[in-house]
Amino acid sequence: MAERQGEVQAEPAAAEQHLRFMAEALQEARKAAQIGEVPIGAVVVRDGVIIARAHNLRENLKDPTAHAEILAIRQAAERLGDWRLVGCTLYVTIEPCPMCAGALVQARIAHLVYGARDPKAWADRNLLEIVQNPGLNHRMQVTGGVMAEEAAAIIRAFFRAQRGCPPPADGL
Repeated sequence: MAERQGEVQAEPAAAEQHLRFMAEALQEARKAAQIGEVPIGAVVVRDGVIIARAHNLRENLKDPTAHAEILAIRQAAERLGDWRLVGCTLYVTIEPCPMCAGALVQARIAHLVYGARDPKAWADRNLLEIVQNPGLNHRMQVTGGVMAEEAAAIIRAFFRAQRGCPPPADGL
């Protein structure tokens, strides 16, 4: 997993935890795909426990803000009874868009862990410009590339199916 400036590589114990919780986020992504949503999933973890889980619901809710990250943040805030999600880590299968990155900052998420990079959403921007911006009142740790191939494969398969393309011979 290649690092970008501002991203950190996880220690072995943390890396194992990242794999466990990213696998949960991938399950959420698969749920989204099953109902025709772009397959992105997210979980919010605090003290080693999942306190919220969500997947994209933009199409089903007819809500442009119903991204997995936003829905997971809302659930976590409700569960904790506070909009400040101090000490929480958000795991998401793909690099957050600018809207979601801003919501992470507003929610005071401590750590963002994402799977695949999203070159289309971040073609001229950089995630770290938002979540680690010194001009904002909160910055977070970022770990990228966790189970990136699995996350990217789910997205690729979804869009191939949307376009009516057969799966490639290698299954990816």
